Amino acid sequence: MTESAIFRVGFLVFPGFPMACLTSAIEPLRAANEIAETNAFEWRVLSETGDAVTASADVVFQPDQALQDAEGLDLLFLLSSPQGTFANPRTGNGRLRHLVRHGTDIGAVSGGVFPLAASGLLQDRIGSVHWCYKSAFQSEYPDLHTSDDVIVVDRGCFTASGAAAVFDLMLRLIEQRLDGAVMTEVACWFQHPLVRTEGVSQSVPAFKTDGLACDLPDTVARAIDVFSKNLEDPLGIGDVADQIGVSPRQMERSFRQALDQSPLQYYRTLRMNAARQMVLYSRESLTEIAQAVGYVSSSTLSKHYRSAFGMTPQDERRRANRFRVEENRPVPSV
Repeated sequence: MTESAIFRVGFLVFPGFPMACLTSAIEPLRAANEIAETNAFEWRVLSETGDAVTASADVVFQPDQALQDAEGLDLLFLLSSPQGTFANPRTGNGRLRHLVRHGTDIGAVSGGVFPLAASGLLQDRIGSVHWCYKSAFQSEYPDLHTSDDVIVVDRGCFTASGAAAVFDLMLRLIEQRLDGAVMTEVACWFQHPLVRTEGVSQSVPAFKTDGLACDLPDTVARAIDVFSKNLEDPLGIGDVADQIGVSPRQMERSFRQALDQSPLQYYRTLRMNAARQMVLYSRESLTEIAQAVGYVSSSTLSKHYRSAFGMTPQDERRRANRFRVEENRPVPSV
């Protein structure tokens, strides 16, 4: 565990907020506490006045307290439909700004970026906006900067495009406040197939350690695209360079400048990430996994896997299997 203090998260809900976003944020925190056997996270649900709020699915939520009574929060998320507004904007927005001035980080999930933008707290920051709201958001707030990434963290402002994205964001917090092992076990509990971080587009899922190809220099992006399509039968670096029309030396230089690693190192990382996903979330044999990512034998895969992740695929799978359904054995509630 990397932090000892309790991390307190608030969720400010507006009428019509997406219920899945709230549960997707709270459940991984609850699971992390159980796995780590510690009270690392606390959370509370807020509304503008403390009165009950009806979610988009017509489920009524009774908040823990009113926004005006909230104190001691490390992070406050706004959850809303795109139409979400304060009944009393002056008081509500003022309270948000007061909390931020006194050390609370702010965030929004899905349509919550609309009331967050109305508060002025997105000014000079970049926010993640769900693609289905992007045109409306840009029309209403043309001077604000938006991103198509699923998660954006910008100077104490945390935005996530939807329910799956906020789950990923909570996994990030778990990794930071506890450690990577707890984060991975939480993902296993919920059979969460991909762990996405900043720099991942809403339309293109990617592995946890990968960047977003379209943001990279053209030579690097095109090489990564070729790498991604040739995991099972890896190509030589010279062959990849030929395909994208550059010399091997030029491709090497481009990767070093953009990613501080060689094309071969990146290619191996990509293959290792693919292998890890199959180790954690599939029932493929290690031989089959090795072949799927371009290794002749599982022993070679295990050697590179240990170098990348600090354990063998056998050890990682054994640990993950404790949280899988096998022969009606009891498993943690999800």
